Amino acid sequence: MICQHKALAEGKWFDLTFAQQMANIGSEVFRAIMSRDKKDEKSADLSFERALELIDLTLEDPKNRPRLREISRVRESFVDYFKYDNQYRQTEESINQYFYNFNYLARIGV
Repeated sequence: MICQHKALAEGKWFDLTFAQQMANIGSEVFRAIMSRDKKDEKSADLSFERALELIDLTLEDPKNRPRLREISRVRESFVDYFKYDNQYRQTEESINQYFYNFNYLARIGV
């Protein structure tokens, strides 16, 4: 996988709060889902890869160690929803609602 977020991978990502990180991931997840709904597979795949890259950076962030289980589960369920059989029964609405909460927290500065 090619690094799409070079500046973030060099350490800027770790300066963001957990809520900001998750809100940014949510933006990529939303783009991936919307592109797939529009049958734009190339854009969907690129957004999917960017979302995974951001999730992996979030997993590497030392401040997020207490949240590794949640972040790992988010990654697993997103991959399952987007590329496999959706065994976790995620919906577009449930995914968007999950990430929307982080968007709200990031906006109020939590």
